[in-house]
Amino acid sequence: MNDVTGPRLQAGRRAERERATAEEHVAARLRALDQVVRVGAGRLDEALLVPARALARRAGERLRLSGTHTVVALAGATGSGKSSLFNALSGADLSAVGVRRPTTGVAHAAVWGAEGAGPLLDWLEIPRRHHVRTPEGDVAENLRGLVLLDLPDHDSTEVAHRLEVDRLVALVDVLVWVLDPQKYADAAVHDRYLRPLARHGEVMVVVLNQVDRLPVGSTDAAVADVRRLLADDGLTGVPVLATSAVAQGGQDELRSVLIGAVAAHRAALRRVSADLDDVAAALDVVVAGPARNDLDPATSRALTATLSSAAGVAAVGVAVQQAAVHRAVAATGSPFTRWLRRLRPDPLRRLHLDRALARTGAGDGGGEGQGSGPPPVARTSLPASTAVERSRVDVALRALADSAAEDLPAPWPDAVRTAARGRFEDLPDALDRAVATTDLGLTRTPVWWRAVGLLQALLATLALAGGLWLAALYVLTVLRLPEPGTPMFREVPAPTALLLGGLLAGLLLALLARLLAVVGARRRRATAEMRLREAVAAVADELVLSPVRTELTAYGHLRDAVAQLHRR
Repeated sequence: MNDVTGPRLQAGRRAERERATAEEHVAARLRALDQVVRVGAGRLDEALLVPARALARRAGERLRLSGTHTVVALAGATGSGKSSLFNALSGADLSAVGVRRPTTGVAHAAVWGAEGAGPLLDWLEIPRRHHVRTPEGDVAENLRGLVLLDLPDHDSTEVAHRLEVDRLVALVDVLVWVLDPQKYADAAVHDRYLRPLARHGEVMVVVLNQVDRLPVGSTDAAVADVRRLLADDGLTGVPVLATSAVAQGGQDELRSVLIGAVAAHRAALRRVSADLDDVAAALDVVVAGPARNDLDPATSRALTATLSSAAGVAAVGVAVQQAAVHRAVAATGSPFTRWLRRLRPDPLRRLHLDRALARTGAGDGGGEGQGSGPPPVARTSLPASTAVERSRVDVALRALADSAAEDLPAPWPDAVRTAARGRFEDLPDALDRAVATTDLGLTRTPVWWRAVGLLQALLATLALAGGLWLAALYVLTVLRLPEPGTPMFREVPAPTALLLGGLLAGLLLALLARLLAVVGARRRRATAEMRLREAVAAVADELVLSPVRTELTAYGHLRDAVAQLHRR
């Protein structure tokens, strides 16, 4: 390896590494663009998504076709001399000039190095192609890989010509704008093309052509004036070259620029990157708000509280407390009065909370809830939501949506409100179902109920024995039969003691059990209301909070994707 080839190899390897890094970076940005299209579908205005979709498709196709070719387009107005410049660069009369300009609106292509350019030209839809052959060692040999296009006039009176220019301007890798020295300030090119392409300065060259027609010494002033106009268009720093198709060496500087673009093999990547900049800038408006990770806990709790009120959680809690007392008294009361309690309906049954009753095994006949499967969910008889309750729910939903979408740009506030209210009509049935299927904590019979019940049975038995005893003594007295001669019958009124003692003890035990039942019923009510609120919270999460979180997550993903689009 000599002193010349060593640095060249190192430079080549460095260029390859830089190209690979650029490809990876553009690929990452294109993945972010795919995310934008995916997340934005159905959420963003189609006017924003159409360019993004088109770029995603176009960029993928361009980068897959050929990384060794650089597509450069000569674009200009009628009379700018662009076709003459095209012929001079290609070394052949390929494009007609002047009045012989074709009216088909079809671009011409000159290709340096024919290998692999066919699919790319097919994609560009360029039917007229010429392969430039250069002698060994010729300067033009450095243009191998260049695809030079001569576009129709962008100010043509033929609409098809202008549409063809617009199509190819969006596809090529490098744009060379050929300006007439007499009409370089024409608004047609500045307003329609240069200013909208302000972010494409890296892949743009402006040529002031036919400078041989300018007065001697005025070329520098004209070039300076073009640079001033480009700065007004946002294209500061874009190369401005003075060329001539007829003057000796009039294309040398442009040819050098083209050679540099071809040698770098990065023009296609730079064009895609510039297009991504345009899309990212257009999307900034929809992600300009702050990052939003989750909902405000206080607002979520307020919504759950409002839905709990609408679902009648408090009414069910009262019914659970009453049912617990009702069942405790029925289980621990005196057998002589217990049947009266059973005549009263269970408070939960009045609300038609069938599943809760089935789980506890309560109910008339003791047969509900038995069988091979769970009982069907019946509709409850809770008071129907009033207009006031519905209004409170509506206000709570609006408050949640406003809090979630605070400071977010359009269209996110509308999207969040739609998500929050999207299943508003499903809420009553869902809340009713949640109440009907919640385990209200009445599934276990306390041990002390059974113990007190057994003791009540014993006391009732003693009282019954005493009553029978007294009845027997009364019969003996009526029949004037001799009474038993044991002293106990004369000194202690045992039958009366058994009867009254059993009744009084049973009454006192029932009163004590009722006090304990009231205390336990309060705990059961608290447990039931807690479980009901959890069930209502699950409904709120499913029908309201999760849809809102989905929109906020989509906003976050889109925000991250647009940020990735901006990373050059």
